[in-house]
Amino acid sequence: MEVEGNQTLVTDFVLVGFTTDPFLQIIFFVVFLAFYTLTLTGNLGLIALIYLDSRLHTPMYFFVGNLSFLDVWYSSVYTPRILSDCVSKNNHMSLAGCVAQFFFSAGLTFSECFLLAFMAYDRFVAICNPLLYTTAMPKKLCVQLVLGAYVAGFANSIVHTGNTFRLRFCGSNVINHYFCDVLPLVKMACDDTRVHEIILKATIGCNLVVTTAVIVSSYIGIVAAIVRIHSAAGRRKAFFTCSAHLVSVTLFYGSILIMYSKSDSQHTPSWDKANALFYTVVNPLVNPLIYSLRNKDVKAAFKNIWGRFLAHK
Repeated sequence: MEVEGNQTLVTDFVLVGFTTDPFLQIIFFVVFLAFYTLTLTGNLGLIALIYLDSRLHTPMYFFVGNLSFLDVWYSSVYTPRILSDCVSKNNHMSLAGCVAQFFFSAGLTFSECFLLAFMAYDRFVAICNPLLYTTAMPKKLCVQLVLGAYVAGFANSIVHTGNTFRLRFCGSNVINHYFCDVLPLVKMACDDTRVHEIILKATIGCNLVVTTAVIVSSYIGIVAAIVRIHSAAGRRKAFFTCSAHLVSVTLFYGSILIMYSKSDSQHTPSWDKANALFYTVVNPLVNPLIYSLRNKDVKAAFKNIWGRFLAHK
């Protein structure tokens, strides 16, 4: 704490987490450790399969592999801290630590928005121009799109982080959340937050409008192309190639829109924590499952790699 005039400014924070009950903390620790282990195993396993099997060296799986890489990094921003808070009696986080977590949280969230949008465009090209797919989506363009997602994501994060931490925080240093999120931080601000809220809504709004426009326009083209396919089997195959991406978009965008479209009076700590779990913990776990469980190419790659492993034993 620092004293400035008549105000005591906050220089470190206390994260409440999900519960202060010791027994429930053990249960939460076991559950989140299992989630984190499965998230790392699923995403790193999918990355390994895509790297090792040449049949998966296509633009679609290049984006899927990068989504898995982003999800490994994304889940690691939150879950280790949750696990630490479940077993530690010291839930303090320094101001610098809060800024760092906030920066990477925002950067990876914006990056995933752009990556999902570029994946929608990839599906549009694959279905609308299947014969020219590899020509229209060369490796260089795919790399540029992925890098562009990260650049755009972290450029927005710099604005978002600077906008939030220019505020001074005073009074109680307790954050009723499991990570440094913008909503509880703004409630602690002792400055006028009207400018902050305008910039926040403009930043989130512009990015959601741009990425949603890319996704919606891509799927309008996809639906138009599917309708023109004469065979039912061809339509099912075309729709199947988009189904995993649609689930990812729905889970990720849906949870974020529910969180940030509500008015301040509608937010409660328990609701915010429950809703945030979907895009911070659940979504990184679900993504590798939906891209692999019903995917014949991934299953074939796994059988191929597993067979080669057994043959060398």
